[in-house]
Amino acid sequence: METTQAVLPAIGALAAGVGVGWFVDRLLRGATYKRRDEILALAERDADSLRKSQELAGKVDLLARREELEKEMSRVRDELREQERRLDRRESTLGDQQQDIAKKERMLEVTQKKLAENGETLEARENELTQILKQQQDQLYKITGLSASAAQDLLLGKLNQELRNETGAIILKHEAELKQNSDKLAREIIGMAVQRYAASHTSASTVSSVDIPNDEMKGRIIGREGRNIRAFEKATGVDVIVDDTPGVVIVSAFDAVRRETAKLSLVKLIQDGRIHPSRIEEIVAETQKEMAVHIRRLGQEGAQEAGIHGLHEKLVDLMGRLSFRTSYSQNVLRHSIEVSFLTGMLAEQLQLDGNMARRCGFLHDIGKAADHEMEGGHPKVGAELLKRYGEGPEVVHAALGHHDDIRVDYIYTVLVAAADAISAARPGARRETLEKYVKRLEELEGLACGFPGVDHAYAVQAGREIRIVVDARQVNDREAARMAHDIAKAIEQALTYPGEVKVNVLRETRHIEIAR
Repeated sequence: METTQAVLPAIGALAAGVGVGWFVDRLLRGATYKRRDEILALAERDADSLRKSQELAGKVDLLARREELEKEMSRVRDELREQERRLDRRESTLGDQQQDIAKKERMLEVTQKKLAENGETLEARENELTQILKQQQDQLYKITGLSASAAQDLLLGKLNQELRNETGAIILKHEAELKQNSDKLAREIIGMAVQRYAASHTSASTVSSVDIPNDEMKGRIIGREGRNIRAFEKATGVDVIVDDTPGVVIVSAFDAVRRETAKLSLVKLIQDGRIHPSRIEEIVAETQKEMAVHIRRLGQEGAQEAGIHGLHEKLVDLMGRLSFRTSYSQNVLRHSIEVSFLTGMLAEQLQLDGNMARRCGFLHDIGKAADHEMEGGHPKVGAELLKRYGEGPEVVHAALGHHDDIRVDYIYTVLVAAADAISAARPGARRETLEKYVKRLEELEGLACGFPGVDHAYAVQAGREIRIVVDARQVNDREAARMAHDIAKAIEQALTYPGEVKVNVLRETRHIEIAR
């Protein structure tokens, strides 16, 4: 009972709670449905507004695209109209060109017809002219009495004369052009080199003589039964000439070094006074040693003067021996030093190696120190010696080719040959015998007189110039120029001469009348 009474209030409370809950739920649902309806209505209004705005934007875009399309179509239409106008103009131009081409074709046909007619006329005239020329030639042969070959020879002779005149004119023209530049430059280079090298020159005597105090000394030199002179000649390798000449004994030998050694030995013996075979051998041996030292010193001094360094000792000795060698009275060592300086100056003027040029010039004649000991001329001997003792190909070639005996491979060989000619051609450098001098001048004059049209030829300036007088009636000015050129070439090929020879052809016409 008590339990039932306790449950009933709980059930009542539960029922009241359920009722309240239902009521609340009803209220909440009603508010929710109302809110839903409001949201839906708002969404429909937004959708309508958005739809309308989209439709409006689409219409605006459509209008804009329509305007662009209309503009593009208008532009295309304008371009098409312009192309049509250009095509019309082109068609009009082509029509005019076709008319011009047709007109030119008609003119060309007319011209071809005229050319064909003119060709026929020319052919007929050419045939007529050929017949007339033939008739005139026949008449000319009858009048002159010349055959065809004779007339041809006459014409060829005239043509040859004209060609010779033209050749002379061309030679004059080219010579004038060459002389204008080459002579000036050559004179400047050679003149400067010669001016810079102003050395003194002496001529060494080729005869060795020894003065003696009295004629009694001649007997002492000869000795009993000639034993002293025989011992002296055997020790020195020379010939001693004791003749009637008072106060002089002559020493003769092919080798200049031996001759100088013998001369010094004889002077020492005369000063010493003790002349007998053993003393002679002692003095000669002593003098030979002194001579070897002296030769070495001369070679060293010459190399130092020329500025040449690094020479082999044997080459230094050979250069020293050249101090006792002369060529046409010109001391060969001094000549070599002079050529060395001149070659170096010429090379420096031409922007070449001056040291190499001086070396080539200093050693170019070294073969003369040993040409009596080895086979061959001094250029070949010198080249072999220089090659043997380690000199370069330029130096070897300069020694071998400075006399123009071989083809020139190095420019230094040409410079050495020029400097050698300058040194040998200076006044007083060399002496010739009278016979050789006269023979050379006669050969020069005889060669010039062998040319047709030459009246006289005179060699002047010791054979360095040949003046040729020609017949003015046979040789004109142009032929005179050609003759000078030909004579110069003939002299180069046929004669041997130092330096150069100037060929001067003179042509003069004189007309004389007397007024009475």
